[in-house]
Amino acid sequence: MAKLFILLGSIVMALSVAIGAFGAHGLEPRLSERMMKNYQTGVQYHMIHGIGLLIVGIVALKLTSSSMLNGAGWSFLIGIILFSGSLYAMALTGITKLGAITPIGGLAFIVGWVLLGVAVVRGL
Repeated sequence: MAKLFILLGSIVMALSVAIGAFGAHGLEPRLSERMMKNYQTGVQYHMIHGIGLLIVGIVALKLTSSSMLNGAGWSFLIGIILFSGSLYAMALTGITKLGAITPIGGLAFIVGWVLLGVAVVRGL
């Protein structure tokens, strides 16, 4: 699983850079200031949790893989899809009801960080 999370983290990071550049160069003149901030928040959390995926992969190389460590990686990926994805969709479509999905992604991020921390402490 370690290599899978490193691969996923690398893909997620590349996508976050591309999505961020698209927003900065292609969307800024077209979106309201509020929607641009939502989009930028999506990109920021996308990048941070892409790094989280890389961390999970690196930790998995050093420690015996565990269900908590795997759960952390999957939680980060789910969080990116739900949190950042909902913010991107909301900014691009203007459908603000999509914001109801965002906190579920945020919860997935929190779960991921807790699982990562517990997995590392137990693995020491």
